[in-house]
Amino acid sequence: METLDPILQPHFETVLARNPGEGEFHQAVLEVLESLGPVVRKHQHYVDEAVIERLCEPERQLIFRVPWTDDQGRVQINRAFRVEFNSALGPYKGGLRFHPSVYLGIVKFLGFEQIFKNALTGMPIGGGKGGSDFDPKGRSDAEVMRFCQSLMTELYRHLGEYTDVPAGDIGVGGREIGYLFGQYKRITNRYESGVLTGKGLSYGGSQVRTEATGYGTVFFTEEMLRLSNRSLSGRRVIVSGSGNVAIYAAQKAAELGAHVVACSDSSGYVVDEAGLDIALLKQVKEVDRARLSAYADQRPDASYVAGGRVWDVPCEVALPCATQNELDAAAAQALVTNGVLAVAEGANMPCTPDATRVFQEKGVLFAPGKAANAGGVATSALEMQQNASRDSWSFAHTEERLRDIMVGVHERCASAADEYGTPGNYVAGANISSFLQVADAMLSLGVV
Repeated sequence: METLDPILQPHFETVLARNPGEGEFHQAVLEVLESLGPVVRKHQHYVDEAVIERLCEPERQLIFRVPWTDDQGRVQINRAFRVEFNSALGPYKGGLRFHPSVYLGIVKFLGFEQIFKNALTGMPIGGGKGGSDFDPKGRSDAEVMRFCQSLMTELYRHLGEYTDVPAGDIGVGGREIGYLFGQYKRITNRYESGVLTGKGLSYGGSQVRTEATGYGTVFFTEEMLRLSNRSLSGRRVIVSGSGNVAIYAAQKAAELGAHVVACSDSSGYVVDEAGLDIALLKQVKEVDRARLSAYADQRPDASYVAGGRVWDVPCEVALPCATQNELDAAAAQALVTNGVLAVAEGANMPCTPDATRVFQEKGVLFAPGKAANAGGVATSALEMQQNASRDSWSFAHTEERLRDIMVGVHERCASAADEYGTPGNYVAGANISSFLQVADAMLSLGVV
């Protein structure tokens, strides 16, 4: 794995000094800068014209309170954020996350990653991210609606289809997007459908958007294996998480002939040697909103391990699709020992730097999230296209567009890695390819 080039060390130290206590953001910046040594050695003007400093400083950071009333009539106060990080390639684009862990450092890490992820898609979208420390778990629909309406009452003034276009993330699904869009429409008195993506199909949403992040992760994995003269078909696969990304990654992997045997939630993991029953998994997690143990209760041959680590399940392909830093060096070593061939990040930065190092040193094919899970935001951009043209595409057409985009993402990563002397290193390839695109656009626009 790369080490930080001395030319870039002062720039990273500036990031640390200007953003104290934001560990996730520091980690995301370091991961990118570690790849850029060969680039700045070859193209000194990126350093001379302060591109690194500009890239690491958000264009705008919004923090505001969100007051709302619960079902008992008590006033609750949450904090919300929107980091509009970089608009060199297009309007800010990135999701909203509702989770108790959300604070400014998390949102900045996600927004920084989003810049490069969006660039890799080849679509004209910039990078941003937002969210709140509100926890929708256990809240009634009415409480979630009141919270979303209060949040949008402040956020709407910063949004627009040519300005900033949020989507969903952890804790923000179709229900939340619907409430947010309804309040935006109410306040602005216009049907600006392209201002939010992840909408329902009945009011401007796109086919495949629900499935896109998971599907795209599998499409990237398929390309990665194909380039090394292997196939996904017949491979034993495990997935972490059991939310939207995990479910649809498991579904697409199974459709392509893989044998998906395990997934997890925050309480433990389930192993189903017959292959995960995707319909039952959707019922348990999306309809019943139950714990994963309920899946095992309805599948006699499945076993649930409370508090266990899904990475201990032997597999050939691992797809971490839960949350940041969920897979550490010990888990990576367990996967390697059990014969893993490929790891693709369906979540944002789920592997720690030490875990990534283990995979790369052991020759495991490793796809970073900014490349592997770019299918979600790519399909959001396709939703924006349909909204702009007042059009609606079929599922098959949209999925084919998604597959083509992910093949392109893979090609950009592989080509950049080859050009800069790190063949097969998808981390370096993703960082270099996307950096060059964003940096050149920034320089073209002047000092802004």
